[in-house]
Amino acid sequence: MQEPRLSIEDLTQLSAKERSRIRQRYALHRRYETAVALYADTNTSIRSIAAECGESEHALRAYLRRYWRELMLRRYGIETEGKDAQEVPFYTADGQSCLAHRKYKEAVQACDSIRYIDLNVSQVARKFGVNATALANFMRVHYSEVLKRREEYRIRLGISDNIRRGVRPDCREQYAAAVELYRTTDMSVKAVAEQCKVSEGGFLQHLRFYHQPLLKEKKETRRQAKLAGKKKRGALLGNGRKYEPLPATVQKYAEALAMFRDTALTMKEIVRRTGVPAEGFRFYLHKWHRALVLERSGIVAAEDAELNIARSRQRMKTVAAKYAEAIESLRQHPRPVSYVAREFGHHPEVFRSYLRKHEPELAASLGLRPVAWKQKERIASGTKK
Repeated sequence: MQEPRLSIEDLTQLSAKERSRIRQRYALHRRYETAVALYADTNTSIRSIAAECGESEHALRAYLRRYWRELMLRRYGIETEGKDAQEVPFYTADGQSCLAHRKYKEAVQACDSIRYIDLNVSQVARKFGVNATALANFMRVHYSEVLKRREEYRIRLGISDNIRRGVRPDCREQYAAAVELYRTTDMSVKAVAEQCKVSEGGFLQHLRFYHQPLLKEKKETRRQAKLAGKKKRGALLGNGRKYEPLPATVQKYAEALAMFRDTALTMKEIVRRTGVPAEGFRFYLHKWHRALVLERSGIVAAEDAELNIARSRQRMKTVAAKYAEAIESLRQHPRPVSYVAREFGHHPEVFRSYLRKHEPELAASLGLRPVAWKQKERIASGTKK
């Protein structure tokens, strides 16, 4: 099928947002151009390329997966078979990488065959040209039932090597507290390892070797969390993390948040004093501290209520603080509103409107007619015209 050609009509139909995205992608491609060339033309690992180009390994890997998936599939020897590269997985449904599956496939089949029952796993690995430890670890994770069945048959045949297999007592004791914490909480492997002061890699390997049912249970929990609707703070996400801001983000906005909560300073003033980005702080507040935003806007509603804050706001904390001194002066010494407004630097009409809306009793005592009456007067005058 012939690809459609570019036309000036296509260009004119692009929105400003689409044009901006194209420019952003172009800048991204320029940034990683050298790294992509090294990845395509050499067998250098992504880690080495990232170090050589001064880029983050995770960022480079994510970029390659998204924009140069064809190169990654080609390096791993995975055929696309006419499919879109984005639809070809790197891993099978049970978590095996396609490359590892192809590498150990014959050796695994040999371990599950009576033909090679007289050989141990290390000998089978040597026969098929793979690393013995790597094959054993691969089978422990993905084909543990083959290892168990093989050992049972060798014992029946009287050719067992009498080597005790399974978790070692010292390893069981070392990771016991971590396993229990991981089982009874929603903490990630990394968080559990840090709290229990054990190696993250060692703990993960221990789980994969000896606690596969627990990992499957956690995987199902994450899958259910991914399918869930609206997330609540502290709830589990599909990637195993909790739905909450990162510690670095909390620390970044801590001072600004304290000012927002404890003072009547405007957002603009808080941002100026703390030096945090205005849009970032606004997003942080609305996402993680919506109750404070509602409180400052004078809105009485549940934190997760779906409403337009800009349209629903009532008596804002900053505005109340702005007029507080003038209102107190009016209460102590009643006099024309225009005089007080000029005295405290407020716009007279805006100050009158605020009094009518939020201080109706004071407004009535000063002879200000209510808002409803003013609206009727405008309608009547318009009718006369």
